[in-house]
Amino acid sequence: MGLASSLFSGLSGLSTLGNAMTVIGDNIANVNTVGFKSSRVTFQDVLSQTVATMAGTAQVGRGTSLADITSSFSQGSFESTDCATDLAIGGAGFFIVRDPNNEDNEYYTRAGEFRFDKDGNFVNPAGYIVRGWQLDENGEDVGSVTDILLNFFTSPPSETNHVYVVMNLDSDGDDNSQGADDSLSSAWDGTDSDGDGSFIDNNSYEHQTTVKVYDSLGSTHDITIYFDKADTDGAYEFIVTCNPEEDMRTGISHPVEDKWAGKLARGLIKFGADGVMTDIDLWQIDSGGIEVVQTEADDLSDGYFTFAPTFIEDNDISIELDFGSCCTDPTADPPAWTNDSLSTTQYATASTTIFQSANGYGAGDLQSVTVGKDGVITGQYSNGQVLPLYRVALAKFQNTQRLYKVGGNLYRETGLSGDPITGRPGSSGLGSISPNSLEQSNVDLATEFVKMIITQRGFQANSKIITVTDQMLEELIRLKR
Repeated sequence: MGLASSLFSGLSGLSTLGNAMTVIGDNIANVNTVGFKSSRVTFQDVLSQTVATMAGTAQVGRGTSLADITSSFSQGSFESTDCATDLAIGGAGFFIVRDPNNEDNEYYTRAGEFRFDKDGNFVNPAGYIVRGWQLDENGEDVGSVTDILLNFFTSPPSETNHVYVVMNLDSDGDDNSQGADDSLSSAWDGTDSDGDGSFIDNNSYEHQTTVKVYDSLGSTHDITIYFDKADTDGAYEFIVTCNPEEDMRTGISHPVEDKWAGKLARGLIKFGADGVMTDIDLWQIDSGGIEVVQTEADDLSDGYFTFAPTFIEDNDISIELDFGSCCTDPTADPPAWTNDSLSTTQYATASTTIFQSANGYGAGDLQSVTVGKDGVITGQYSNGQVLPLYRVALAKFQNTQRLYKVGGNLYRETGLSGDPITGRPGSSGLGSISPNSLEQSNVDLATEFVKMIITQRGFQANSKIITVTDQMLEELIRLKR
């Protein structure tokens, strides 16, 4: 019976060491597999057999068996790539992906080789859809974890609501107005009655500047502001205009028959003896050419006067006019004005536009996407807009060793692994995202080769047990001869 037991002991060694070699072979085979985590085998002895001895009883071992096969989730090295959607996790956590054919089947992976497919889904090479949060325009998470689906191929336009123009208006400039009442406003003729292609005589103003604005559909329009020295000491009058053909305010006929068409507002800029702007008066020109005075007290626009062009029928735009100064206290008498560091001035030098800008933008096409370390996928559009789209979600488990391998670099949760704990990259103990990178296999070839030698020698030794036991049994059988 003892000899037979030794055969089975040797056989158990061959079996377990054979499985160990299989694990080593699997590790080496996946030395270049993205995100692969190596495994190791641990052994344990088999319940010993009790035998009688002169001293009573003793135990004789019966061989070995597999105790466990565990994965090493140590960090793999990063390979830099030229693809912005190649992602690696620096630290703990897994990417969450979903079976495209079953919404309830979620899997977890360290392999971040992701692309957008023809339908806009963010997928791995097997077509599993990456999960994350959709973001609002402020970059905040919206709702719960969902599929990352890129359908924001066009950035919607944004209409202009603020125009910023900074100038120097020559203190020695002339009063050039040639209108009927000797004012710049009366020099405007939206009908172009003289047929020269302009709506105001070039000799009627001291300075003019043009800025592009956007309507709600993303079309651009030119807003031109004309300035001329006023009769009032230390003041310049101005008018805000657009192309009369684009003026869709109620009461304007097309072809244009009204001289005030295209004239949106008129006003007066006042300066102190030091050439610094001290006050602004503005009259908004309403339907039918009616002038409506604006006062600081009734302005709800952060201290700026407004004008209201209509480039699309029944769609007025309220635009703040900023010359580098705003009314900080409309209740004061007189109202208190505060100049910015860059503000319109009146010095004894040629009139010139120093700076001008207008917010708003037209529609734009998606040109590229980038991913940040916080997992935020950002789209860059042809209109210059950079919009947050999605945030890649990560998950971790209380017991990663009990995740179930399903192949394709994927893991599935089990009852022993615990439920996934989902969070933003870089928070709650989760790692951060490294874009343009792939995590390589954490297999150490030197370690695997050493294990291979040890396993080989163990297998040879166990085979010798069977060979020697066979020889002993042969000798036992010869006793009968």
